Amino acid sequence: MVAMARRIWISFVAVSLAAVAASQVIESDNGRAAREGAATVIRVVDGDTIRADIGGTEESIRLIGIDTPETHGRGGLRECFGEEASRYVETLIPPGTPIRLARDVEARDRYGRLLAYVYRADDDLFVNLDLAVEGYAAPLTFPPNVAHTDRFVRAAAEARAAGRGLWGACGGPDTPLDKL
Repeated sequence: MVAMARRIWISFVAVSLAAVAASQVIESDNGRAAREGAATVIRVVDGDTIRADIGGTEESIRLIGIDTPETHGRGGLRECFGEEASRYVETLIPPGTPIRLARDVEARDRYGRLLAYVYRADDDLFVNLDLAVEGYAAPLTFPPNVAHTDRFVRAAAEARAAGRGLWGACGGPDTPLDKL
């Protein structure tokens, strides 16, 4: 009976140690994820792409769920309100701004950019959503990254109805400047 109790005790201790080891791995992974979530803006590329420093590594970050007009697309494509969208992002999160990044299902797009929801660290402003609310962005959904799709669609619909931003200036997104 003592031997059996000892084996049970040893099994319990082994399972407990394994659980502690596993939780340390999870904590380590969560710690890394938390560090990766904290970033600092290096520069604004355009209305929906920024460069940021994440733990000493410069990353290109594509804001999930929205699309702003192009400022330097294929063949030099420049779309109506693209420059305004880029400048607006620069006012929200200028270089040096601490930000928090939140991922959805997919980590990167086909261009290798980190996909993220971007929040300004000092007041938790949801930058992706603010761009839709203020009329600088249209919703753009690529499943499985759909955590905030309904919010982006509602915000853009309200901006469109009010004629804010690109909706009033251009009639909608993806309008090349040469078509105006």
